[in-house]
Amino acid sequence: MILTTEKYRHSAELTVQTRQLKLVAACESTDMETALRDALSKVEQQAIRRKKKRTTIKKHPQTAARQVKKAAADGEVPAVAKAAVPVKVATKNGSVRKATVPMLVHTFPSHSPLPEPHLVRSSDGVAMRPMSLEEAVKEAAFRDCEVFVFRDHAGQAMVLYRKRDGKMELIEVP
Repeated sequence: MILTTEKYRHSAELTVQTRQLKLVAACESTDMETALRDALSKVEQQAIRRKKKRTTIKKHPQTAARQVKKAAADGEVPAVAKAAVPVKVATKNGSVRKATVPMLVHTFPSHSPLPEPHLVRSSDGVAMRPMSLEEAVKEAAFRDCEVFVFRDHAGQAMVLYRKRDGKMELIEVP
C-alpha cells in the first residue's frame, strides 16, 4: 500500500499479490480516507470479476450440457450423452496400450416439430386481364407487390418476383 499527499491531492495505491494473479488499484481524492476507500473498492471489484470469470470458465461446459439435456428431454434440441471411446495410446517406453476417452455423443429426436404454416390469401398480386411484360412490371411496382402473377397475351402464366436487392425476376410457368 502506498499513500502519498501532494498539496490538496491525496492518492492511495494498493497492490494485492497472490500466487495466480496481481490486483492493482490507484485512486486520488481531496481526502485520504476517500482515496483509500475507492482503491479498496476497485481491488474488491477486480477480485470479484476474476472469481466470476474463473468459475464461469470452469463450470460453463457442465451447465451447458445440462441445459442441452433438459431441452432435449422437452423435445426442443438434440440430446447430448457421454460415452467412452477406446483409443490406442503410446506410452513413454514406446509400447501401445488401449485406453478409454470420454466423449460427447449427439442423439437427435425421432421427430422434428414443424411449425404450422401461416397462410394469407390475397388477390392483390394477381392480374385479371392479360398484359405484356412491361405492363406487368409497372403494375407490380404500382401495387408494391413482392410477387405478381399474370398471363401474357398468348395465355402463358408468368410470375414476377422482386428480389431483396430490388431487381425483378421473371419466372415462366410451364
